[in-house]
Amino acid sequence: MRESRLFQIVYHLLEKGQATAPELAEELEVSVRTIYRDIDALSGAGIPVYTKEGRNGGICLMRDFVLEKAVLSEEEKQEILMALQSINVTQNRKGSQTLEKLSAIFQSDSPNWLEVDFSRWGQKEFDNEKFERLKMAVIQCKSVKLHYAGSCGAIYERIVQPCKLAYKENAWYLQAFCTQKQDFRMFKLNRILDLEILDERFSHREFPNCTEDSGREYPPVTLRFPKEMAYRVYDAFDETQIQRQENGDLIASARMPHDAWLIGFLLSFGTQVDVLSPICLKRELAEQAKLIYEKNKT
Repeated sequence: MRESRLFQIVYHLLEKGQATAPELAEELEVSVRTIYRDIDALSGAGIPVYTKEGRNGGICLMRDFVLEKAVLSEEEKQEILMALQSINVTQNRKGSQTLEKLSAIFQSDSPNWLEVDFSRWGQKEFDNEKFERLKMAVIQCKSVKLHYAGSCGAIYERIVQPCKLAYKENAWYLQAFCTQKQDFRMFKLNRILDLEILDERFSHREFPNCTEDSGREYPPVTLRFPKEMAYRVYDAFDETQIQRQENGDLIASARMPHDAWLIGFLLSFGTQVDVLSPICLKRELAEQAKLIYEKNKT
């Protein structure tokens, strides 16, 4: 108990610069006499605490003490603070407190270099709360009951064991083990309509590599786009997956899941995509386009 109090005194002095004995006594809920005994103990242990007399006096800690004893370089301290700042954008109060404490210990402030908003336009409160609740479910290994908007307009209920939150292809996903399907699934956060954190806990398990499907790699897909689609192609593919032709066309090759999402993705390009391989994907895309035409022709 006393060791914890001694640390709190040191931290308080690092953060505030100085404090009076009555202030420390009130914060730590002990007597002023106990505070003075603790200061003597810190001094005896080699911690450079000292008192200043006068109206603006109090108990102080030599400003450079922690910097002299730290094993981290200034660059490493800034990297740690920036990493914490990136975590803090999830609006988690504990992350903010950790950032404040380390800033005080390092005697350094990190520039506010990053801002992340997990919400859609006009949905800030709901989307950010959803992200935060799912994050805690992952950390605490708690099952989640959710209602999900699936394909073909279906809305279904699932109980899942969250593995992690993942950002892919300009969207956030929940990677989880689905208890109904007894298999791993990915759920797009925007399609999770509501959720309930259950009391049921589970043993954490690793989500399979996203490039694998039942132990097999996704099949290779090769696509051709005109140069006018470059802005979208570079949104969807890494530059190492793209070859630029002499006429400006772009050929993109990647391993992708052959499913409804891929068909929808390709249809979003309209006539500005040509499937080079596999041929079966080219046929399926043509069939879907024909169905859309038949349904919407006048």
